[in-house]
Amino acid sequence: QVQLVESGGGLVQAGGSLRLSCAASGSFVSINEMGWYRQAPGKQRDLVATIPTGGRTNYADSVKGRFTISRDNAKNTVYLQMNSLRPEDTAVYYCKADVRRTWYQTVETWGQGTQVTVSS
Repeated sequence: QVQLVESGGGLVQAGGSLRLSCAASGSFVSINEMGWYRQAPGKQRDLVATIPTGGRTNYADSVKGRFTISRDNAKNTVYLQMNSLRPEDTAVYYCKADVRRTWYQTVETWGQGTQVTVSS
C-alpha cells in the first residue's frame, strides 16, 4: 500500500502565503511525476502544477508567477509554495503521484486533499 499525506492547508487572507506538503509512504520502487490539483465547490478537479523526476515543471496559467512546485526525492515529498493568494484560489488541493510499485507496475495515487481558503 502507498499513501500520500498532505498538510499545510488552512485559512489565509488575500495576498498571503501558504506552503503545502505531500509525503509518500509505503512500499514502492520509485515515484515518477508528482503534482498538485485543486477542486473548488461545484467545479471539476484542475491541474495546478506538476514536477517530473527530472526536467521542466508545469503550471496552470492562473498560478504562474505565484506558485512554485518543488520536490525532495530523498523524502518522497512534493511541496507547493503559494504566494499572493487570491480568493479564487480557494479549493481542496490534492496531491498526485505516479508511483512505481514494482518494476512493471506504475499506479496513479491520490492524497486525501487539504482545504485552502482565501478570504478577501
